[in-house]
Amino acid sequence: MAAVPSGTVPVLVLKEGTGRTTGREAQRNNIMAAKIIAETVKTTLGPKGMDKMLVSSFGDVTITNDGATILKELDVQHPAAKMLVEVAKAQDNEVGDGTTTAAVLAGELLAKAEELLDQNIHPTIIIEGFKKASEKAREILESMAIPVNIKDEKRLLDVAITSMGSKGIAAAKEHFAKLAVDAVKQVAEEKDGKIKADIDLIKVLKKHGKSLEETELVKGMVIDKEVAHPQMPKLVNHARIALLNAKLEIEKTEFDAKINIESPEQMKLFLDEEERMLREMVDKIAEIGANVVFCEKGIDDVALHFLAKKGILAVKNISSSDMEKLARATGGKIVASVKDLMPDVLGEAKTVEEVKIGEDKLVYVRECKNPKAVTIVVRGGTEHVVDEAERSLHDALCVVRNAIEDGKIVPGGGAPEAEVAKQLRDYAVKVGGREQLAIEAFADAVEAIPLTLAENAGLDPVDIMVALRAKHESASSPSYGVDVFSGKIRDMLELKVVEPLRVKLQVIKSATEAASMILKIDDVIAAKGMEKEKEKEKPKEPSEFD
Repeated sequence: MAAVPSGTVPVLVLKEGTGRTTGREAQRNNIMAAKIIAETVKTTLGPKGMDKMLVSSFGDVTITNDGATILKELDVQHPAAKMLVEVAKAQDNEVGDGTTTAAVLAGELLAKAEELLDQNIHPTIIIEGFKKASEKAREILESMAIPVNIKDEKRLLDVAITSMGSKGIAAAKEHFAKLAVDAVKQVAEEKDGKIKADIDLIKVLKKHGKSLEETELVKGMVIDKEVAHPQMPKLVNHARIALLNAKLEIEKTEFDAKINIESPEQMKLFLDEEERMLREMVDKIAEIGANVVFCEKGIDDVALHFLAKKGILAVKNISSSDMEKLARATGGKIVASVKDLMPDVLGEAKTVEEVKIGEDKLVYVRECKNPKAVTIVVRGGTEHVVDEAERSLHDALCVVRNAIEDGKIVPGGGAPEAEVAKQLRDYAVKVGGREQLAIEAFADAVEAIPLTLAENAGLDPVDIMVALRAKHESASSPSYGVDVFSGKIRDMLELKVVEPLRVKLQVIKSATEAASMILKIDDVIAAKGMEKEKEKEKPKEPSEFD
């Protein structure tokens, strides 16, 4: 790229072949890319949203309408579009739901900003207006929030059902919602007067076969391993469980050592000593009253034989995350050596049994006393159904956790967005100046959510928006939204369509940040031409005509 002052030699500043777009053209390109990403996921929003079939370069098929999954699977190249993918990822990591809404809102904000840029309004003014609108929107949402607590099971079920209403497993949503609420309540703990629920303590295990309705919550753990020895019992009642982070094997020496064995008797003594040491370990386990052993490392075949003779069920090579969950579930402690085993470090469960599901064998640890880690075994007709069920369940677990931790929910169905838009328009007049236009643009963008819900349900978006605005202007209740099933504007609280406040706040926050960042860019300098140069350097392959 050359800058050529008159009458002088061109001065190369950037590497030859570097692409550069500046000013309005750069902004237009970035906004266009982000809008395309938003359009891609737009049709999946709401209970009447459509699904996407994604085929990877290896031919793996994913069928989903989960915004985060769609954007993760897409191999996005454009840098501005990648930022929108990051928004969806951040939304998913932070609150677990609302990924599609965040991407759609970011796209709409940029579309509205483009109209303002065409009116020669400076990006900085638009960003400032968006920032004020975002803060005001979050205030409005806070004022709309309805309190909820961990004992309010009906409301928590409504929250879980709402999050799964738009997913592919809508047929079994009541069953899944019940499992999600029970699981989160089971692992929730009170710390410093606040309730915390770590959903990483809920293990989700996928096994295809049977139907979605046969998905079950196990108040304990399910380990995807089989019992280590065929002679061991396959079922143990009133299990007392030893959790070992040590090998049940004879330790090999760290340094090189040489043992001279000169006769068969010496060999036998050597082997007998190894066997005695292993027998001692097993005796120690039996002595403290353990009848089940879960081991993170390996177990020697001889030790397995002795354990089987004593009627002790053992499972080996368990992952460290599963071991931690087992400790939380059974109340046991993980010990680093057999010597450290004491009766008070043992965990307890009503039953431990090996269960065969299809081709696989699993070990179920059931009915622990007060498990702080649980397992949900997801079943379904095909692998794709099970995968989508797991994604839906993840969303449900996240929204129930959000509702329990924050104790606040808001109506769904586009009601909060319609109320935010109405109040922002009033606020814009008070702010005045050019920022007023940016705040009004923000209000229009937020209204795109109920509009998209209506479009995806095959309703007339104009009629719906007129009716929705009229309802919010006249009604004292801000909870009127779009009922996509009847095609009317109805009270979402009556229909039990509710979402956690945290999801809505995060949507506003992440969409505004992404839109502001893209608007601030006025120069894109891309190091292109590298591939072409590499191709030039490659030796030419001889052809049959040479």
